[in-house]
Amino acid sequence: MNTAKTYLITGGAGFIGSHLAEHLLGSGHRVTVIDDLSTGSEENLSAILPHPSFTFIRSRVSECAELEKLVAGSQTVFHLAASVGVKLIIEKPLYSIRNNLQETACILEHACKHKKPFLLASTSEVYGKSSSSYFNEADDLRIGNPHLSRWSYACSKLMDEFMAMASWREHETPVVIARLFNIVGPRQSGRYGMVLPRFVQAALEGRPLTVYGDGTQSRCFCHISDCIRALTQLVEGEPPLGLGEVFNIGTDSEISIAELARRVIALTGSESEIEFIPYEKAYAPGFQDMLRRRPCLKKLLARTGSKPATSLEQIILDIAHSLGKR
Repeated sequence: MNTAKTYLITGGAGFIGSHLAEHLLGSGHRVTVIDDLSTGSEENLSAILPHPSFTFIRSRVSECAELEKLVAGSQTVFHLAASVGVKLIIEKPLYSIRNNLQETACILEHACKHKKPFLLASTSEVYGKSSSSYFNEADDLRIGNPHLSRWSYACSKLMDEFMAMASWREHETPVVIARLFNIVGPRQSGRYGMVLPRFVQAALEGRPLTVYGDGTQSRCFCHISDCIRALTQLVEGEPPLGLGEVFNIGTDSEISIAELARRVIALTGSESEIEFIPYEKAYAPGFQDMLRRRPCLKKLLARTGSKPATSLEQIILDIAHSLGKR
Protein backbone atom coordinates (compact mmCIF):
# COMPACT_ATOMS: atom_id res chain seq x y z
CA MET A 1 0.00 0.00 0.00
CA ASN A 2 1.44 3.34 -1.10
CA THR A 3 1.42 5.78 1.84
CA ALA A 4 3.53 8.48 0.16
CA LYS A 5 2.19 12.01 0.57
CA THR A 6 2.95 15.25 -1.24
CA TYR A 7 4.25 18.26 0.69
CA LEU A 8 4.81 21.86 -0.34
CA ILE A 9 7.52 23.88 1.43
CA THR A 10 7.94 27.60 0.83
CA GLY A 11 11.40 28.87 1.71
CA GLY A 12 12.60 25.31 1.32
CA ALA A 13 16.10 26.28 0.19
CA GLY A 14 16.75 27.92 3.52
CA PHE A 15 18.37 26.36 6.55
CA ILE A 16 15.23 24.90 8.16
CA GLY A 17 13.36 24.25 4.92
CA SER A 18 16.13 22.20 3.35
CA HIS A 19 16.39 19.95 6.41
CA LEU A 20 12.61 19.54 6.43
CA ALA A 21 12.63 18.61 2.73
CA GLU A 22 15.36 16.00 3.32
CA HIS A 23 13.44 14.51 6.23
CA LEU A 24 10.19 14.19 4.29
CA LEU A 25 11.91 12.67 1.27
CA GLY A 26 13.74 10.25 3.54
CA SER A 27 10.35 9.20 4.92
CA GLY A 28 9.21 8.24 1.41
CA HIS A 29 7.16 11.31 0.54
CA ARG A 30 7.11 13.71 -2.41
CA VAL A 31 8.28 17.28 -1.85
CA THR A 32 8.03 20.51 -3.82
CA VAL A 33 10.06 23.54 -2.72
CA ILE A 34 9.39 27.13 -3.73
CA ASP A 35 12.19 29.58 -2.96
CA ASP A 36 13.47 32.74 -4.66
CA LEU A 37 16.96 32.21 -3.12
CA SER A 38 16.97 35.71 -1.64
CA THR A 39 18.27 34.29 1.66
CA GLY A 40 18.24 30.56 0.88
CA SER A 41 20.74 28.70 -1.28
CA GLU A 42 20.48 26.03 -3.94
CA GLU A 43 23.58 24.51 -2.33
CA ASN A 44 21.39 23.62 0.67
CA LEU A 45 19.40 21.37 -1.67
CA SER A 46 22.36 19.80 -3.47
CA ALA A 47 21.89 16.39 -1.85
CA ILE A 48 18.24 16.11 -2.88
CA LEU A 49 18.03 17.96 -6.22
CA PRO A 50 18.44 14.68 -8.20
CA HIS A 51 15.83 12.87 -6.10
CA PRO A 52 12.95 11.62 -8.32
CA SER A 53 10.35 12.70 -5.76
CA PHE A 54 11.71 16.23 -5.38
CA THR A 55 10.82 19.37 -7.34
CA PHE A 56 12.45 22.78 -6.94
CA ILE A 57 10.80 25.94 -8.24
CA ARG A 58 12.82 29.14 -8.09
CA SER A 59 10.25 31.87 -7.56
CA ARG A 60 8.73 34.21 -5.04
CA VAL A 61 5.65 32.59 -3.56
CA SER A 62 3.36 35.32 -4.87
CA GLU A 63 4.84 35.10 -8.38
CA CYS A 64 4.66 31.31 -8.75
CA ALA A 65 2.27 30.61 -11.63
CA GLU A 66 1.53 27.10 -10.36
CA LEU A 67 0.94 28.08 -6.74
CA GLU A 68 -2.75 27.23 -6.43
CA LYS A 69 -2.26 23.92 -8.25
CA LEU A 70 0.65 23.03 -5.97
CA VAL A 71 -1.31 23.88 -2.82
CA ALA A 72 -4.35 21.93 -4.02
CA GLY A 73 -2.21 18.87 -4.77
CA SER A 74 -0.38 18.85 -1.44
CA GLN A 75 -1.14 16.98 1.76
CA THR A 76 0.28 19.81 3.86
CA VAL A 77 1.80 23.25 3.23
CA PHE A 78 4.80 24.28 5.33
CA HIS A 79 5.12 28.06 4.99
CA LEU A 80 8.69 28.95 5.96
CA ALA A 81 9.38 31.70 3.41
CA ALA A 82 10.17 34.95 5.22
CA SER A 83 12.75 37.65 5.73
CA VAL A 84 15.16 36.38 8.37
CA GLY A 85 17.92 37.68 10.61
CA VAL A 86 18.28 40.85 12.68
CA LYS A 87 20.85 42.29 10.28
CA LEU A 88 18.54 42.05 7.26
CA ILE A 89 15.56 43.41 9.21
CA ILE A 90 17.54 46.44 10.39
CA GLU A 91 18.92 47.19 6.92
CA LYS A 92 15.72 46.56 4.92
CA PRO A 93 12.70 47.00 7.21
CA LEU A 94 10.17 47.95 4.52
CA TYR A 95 11.14 45.03 2.29
CA SER A 96 10.96 42.67 5.27
CA ILE A 97 7.47 43.80 6.30
CA ARG A 98 6.07 43.55 2.78
CA ASN A 99 7.77 40.25 2.13
CA ASN A 100 6.38 38.61 5.25
CA LEU A 101 2.82 39.91 4.93
CA GLN A 102 2.26 39.64 1.17
CA GLU A 103 3.69 36.17 0.70
CA THR A 104 1.75 34.75 3.65
CA ALA A 105 -1.53 36.32 2.53
CA CYS A 106 -1.06 34.91 -0.97
CA ILE A 107 -0.47 31.26 -0.07
CA LEU A 108 -2.87 31.27 2.87
CA GLU A 109 -5.68 32.22 0.48
CA HIS A 110 -5.10 29.03 -1.53
CA ALA A 111 -4.75 26.86 1.57
CA CYS A 112 -8.06 28.29 2.77
CA LYS A 113 -9.80 27.65 -0.56
CA HIS A 114 -8.67 24.02 -0.72
CA LYS A 115 -8.77 23.36 3.06
CA LYS A 116 -5.16 22.22 3.17
CA PRO A 117 -3.28 21.87 6.47
CA PHE A 118 -1.09 24.95 6.73
CA LEU A 119 1.85 25.22 9.13
CA LEU A 120 3.04 28.79 9.60
CA ALA A 121 6.61 29.14 10.85
CA SER A 122 6.56 32.10 13.21
CA THR A 123 9.20 33.32 15.63
CA SER A 124 10.05 33.95 19.27
CA GLU A 125 10.41 37.61 18.22
CA VAL A 126 6.63 38.03 18.54
CA TYR A 127 7.02 37.97 22.35
CA GLY A 128 8.61 41.39 21.94
CA LYS A 129 9.67 43.13 25.14
CA SER A 130 8.09 40.63 27.51
CA SER A 131 9.90 40.34 30.84
CA SER A 132 8.60 36.83 31.64
CA SER A 133 11.13 34.22 32.71
CA TYR A 134 9.37 31.75 30.38
CA PHE A 135 7.46 32.70 27.25
CA ASN A 136 4.08 30.99 27.19
CA GLU A 137 1.90 30.75 24.08
CA ALA A 138 -0.99 32.39 25.98
CA ASP A 139 1.09 35.42 27.08
CA ASP A 140 0.13 38.96 26.12
CA LEU A 141 2.63 40.35 23.63
CA ARG A 142 4.41 43.70 23.90
CA ILE A 143 5.99 45.07 20.73
CA GLY A 144 8.46 47.97 20.86
CA ASN A 145 8.31 51.50 19.46
CA PRO A 146 7.62 51.71 15.66
CA HIS A 147 10.49 54.21 15.33
CA LEU A 148 12.84 51.30 16.00
CA SER A 149 13.01 49.02 12.96
CA ARG A 150 14.17 46.24 15.30
CA TRP A 151 10.51 45.50 16.00
CA SER A 152 9.19 45.55 12.44
CA TYR A 153 9.97 41.86 11.93
CA ALA A 154 8.17 40.87 15.14
CA CYS A 155 5.14 42.90 14.16
CA SER A 156 4.96 41.47 10.63
CA LYS A 157 5.24 37.88 11.87
CA LEU A 158 2.60 38.54 14.50
CA MET A 159 0.29 39.83 11.77
CA ASP A 160 1.01 36.60 9.86
CA GLU A 161 -0.22 34.74 12.94
CA PHE A 162 -3.34 36.89 13.15
CA MET A 163 -4.10 36.20 9.47
CA ALA A 164 -3.66 32.47 9.92
CA MET A 165 -5.84 32.34 13.05
CA ALA A 166 -8.52 34.49 11.40
CA SER A 167 -8.58 32.07 8.48
CA TRP A 168 -8.99 29.18 10.93
CA ARG A 169 -11.84 30.86 12.82
CA GLU A 170 -13.72 32.26 9.83
CA HIS A 171 -13.13 29.57 7.20
CA GLU A 172 -11.91 26.52 9.17
CA THR A 173 -8.57 26.51 7.37
CA PRO A 174 -6.56 23.78 9.19
CA VAL A 175 -3.82 26.05 10.53
CA VAL A 176 -0.94 25.29 12.92
CA ILE A 177 1.45 28.00 14.14
CA ALA A 178 4.99 27.22 15.31
CA ARG A 179 7.00 29.90 17.12
CA LEU A 180 10.64 28.97 16.60
CA PHE A 181 13.30 29.75 19.22
CA ASN A 182 16.89 29.94 17.94
CA ILE A 183 16.96 26.85 15.75
CA VAL A 184 20.57 26.01 14.87
CA GLY A 185 22.66 23.41 13.08
CA PRO A 186 24.56 22.64 9.87
CA ARG A 187 23.83 24.92 6.88
CA GLN A 188 22.75 27.87 8.98
CA SER A 189 24.44 31.01 7.74
CA GLY A 190 25.90 33.64 10.04
CA ARG A 191 25.70 36.37 7.43
CA TYR A 192 22.28 37.57 8.59
CA GLY A 193 23.31 37.91 12.21
CA MET A 194 22.72 34.33 13.49
CA VAL A 195 25.01 34.17 16.48
CA LEU A 196 26.06 30.52 16.81
CA PRO A 197 27.31 29.85 13.26
CA ARG A 198 28.99 33.26 13.37
CA PHE A 199 30.81 32.31 16.59
CA VAL A 200 31.83 28.87 15.35
CA GLN A 201 33.13 30.19 12.02
CA ALA A 202 35.20 32.87 13.78
CA ALA A 203 36.61 30.33 16.22
CA LEU A 204 37.63 27.94 13.44
CA GLU A 205 39.38 30.79 11.63
CA GLY A 206 41.08 32.14 14.76
CA ARG A 207 39.24 35.47 14.58
CA PRO A 208 37.72 37.30 17.59
CA LEU A 209 34.21 36.24 18.56
CA THR A 210 32.15 39.42 18.52
CA VAL A 211 29.64 39.75 21.37
CA TYR A 212 27.17 42.62 21.18
CA GLY A 213 26.46 44.45 24.42
CA ASP A 214 27.87 43.04 27.66
CA GLY A 215 27.07 39.42 26.82
CA THR A 216 24.72 38.87 29.76
CA GLN A 217 21.73 38.45 27.44
CA SER A 218 20.75 34.79 27.23
CA ARG A 219 19.25 32.49 24.61
CA CYS A 220 18.20 28.85 24.21
CA PHE A 221 19.53 26.92 21.21
CA CYS A 222 17.63 24.03 19.63
CA HIS A 223 19.15 21.60 17.14
CA ILE A 224 17.53 21.45 13.71
CA SER A 225 16.75 17.74 14.07
CA ASP A 226 14.68 18.39 17.20
CA CYS A 227 12.87 21.21 15.41
CA ILE A 228 12.02 19.09 12.36
CA ARG A 229 10.63 16.33 14.56
CA ALA A 230 8.32 18.82 16.30
CA LEU A 231 7.17 20.47 13.06
CA THR A 232 6.22 17.17 11.45
CA GLN A 233 4.51 15.88 14.59
CA LEU A 234 2.26 18.94 14.75
CA VAL A 235 0.80 18.29 11.29
CA GLU A 236 0.33 14.56 11.73
CA GLY A 237 -3.18 13.14 11.66
CA GLU A 238 -6.48 14.22 10.19
CA PRO A 239 -7.17 16.79 11.50
CA PRO A 240 -3.59 17.87 12.29
CA LEU A 241 -2.41 17.30 15.86
CA GLY A 242 -1.83 21.02 16.44
CA LEU A 243 -4.97 22.26 14.67
CA GLY A 244 -5.86 25.90 15.33
CA GLU A 245 -3.17 26.46 17.95
CA VAL A 246 0.19 28.11 18.59
CA PHE A 247 3.22 26.13 19.82
CA ASN A 248 6.67 27.14 21.00
CA ILE A 249 9.43 25.04 19.42
CA GLY A 250 12.90 25.13 20.92
CA THR A 251 14.69 24.12 24.08
CA ASP A 252 14.47 25.70 27.53
CA SER A 253 18.17 25.17 28.32
CA GLU A 254 19.50 28.71 28.69
CA ILE A 255 22.99 30.20 28.26
CA SER A 256 24.37 33.74 28.19
CA ILE A 257 25.92 34.92 24.95
CA ALA A 258 29.27 35.56 26.66
CA GLU A 259 29.29 32.02 28.06
CA LEU A 260 28.26 30.69 24.65
CA ALA A 261 31.34 32.36 23.12
CA ARG A 262 33.57 30.79 25.77
CA ARG A 263 31.96 27.38 25.20
CA VAL A 264 32.53 27.60 21.44
CA ILE A 265 36.19 28.53 21.91
CA ALA A 266 36.75 25.63 24.31
CA LEU A 267 34.98 22.99 22.22
CA THR A 268 36.69 23.98 18.98
CA GLY A 269 40.12 24.24 20.59
CA SER A 270 40.41 27.78 19.26
CA GLU A 271 42.77 30.49 20.46
CA SER A 272 40.30 33.22 19.51
CA GLU A 273 39.52 36.04 21.89
CA ILE A 274 36.14 37.55 22.73
CA GLU A 275 35.48 41.11 21.61
CA PHE A 276 32.62 43.10 23.15
CA ILE A 277 30.99 45.70 20.91
CA PRO A 278 28.22 48.12 21.98
CA TYR A 279 24.86 47.61 20.27
CA GLU A 280 24.99 51.20 19.00
CA LYS A 281 28.16 50.43 17.09
CA ALA A 282 26.91 47.10 15.73
CA TYR A 283 23.49 48.33 14.65
CA ALA A 284 22.16 51.85 15.29
CA PRO A 285 21.44 54.21 18.19
CA GLY A 286 18.44 53.08 20.20
CA PHE A 287 18.71 49.39 19.26
CA GLN A 288 16.82 47.21 21.75
CA ASP A 289 17.47 43.58 22.54
CA MET A 290 15.80 41.07 24.85
CA LEU A 291 17.79 40.01 27.91
CA ARG A 292 16.13 36.58 27.92
CA ARG A 293 14.19 34.48 25.44
CA ARG A 294 13.22 31.18 27.01
CA PRO A 295 10.25 29.14 25.77
CA CYS A 296 7.75 27.30 27.90
CA LEU A 297 7.50 23.87 26.26
CA LYS A 298 4.73 22.32 28.36
CA LYS A 299 2.12 22.64 25.62
CA LEU A 300 4.35 21.07 22.96
CA LEU A 301 5.35 18.23 25.29
CA ALA A 302 1.75 17.54 26.28
CA ARG A 303 0.62 17.42 22.65
CA THR A 304 3.52 15.55 21.02
CA GLY A 305 5.04 13.64 23.92
CA SER A 306 8.58 14.54 22.88
CA LYS A 307 11.15 17.14 23.86
CA PRO A 308 14.52 18.34 22.47
CA ALA A 309 17.24 15.72 22.90
CA THR A 310 20.41 17.37 21.54
CA SER A 311 22.82 19.02 24.01
CA LEU A 312 24.46 22.37 23.34
CA GLU A 313 27.86 20.67 23.21
CA GLN A 314 26.63 18.30 20.50
CA ILE A 315 25.14 21.24 18.60
CA ILE A 316 28.39 23.23 18.64
CA LEU A 317 30.45 20.23 17.54
CA ASP A 318 27.94 19.43 14.79
CA ILE A 319 28.14 22.97 13.42
CA ALA A 320 31.95 23.00 13.70
CA HIS A 321 32.16 19.71 11.82
CA SER A 322 29.93 20.96 8.99
CA LEU A 323 31.79 24.27 8.68
CA GLY A 324 35.14 22.50 8.77
CA LYS A 325 34.18 20.46 5.69
CA ARG A 326 33.51 23.54 3.56
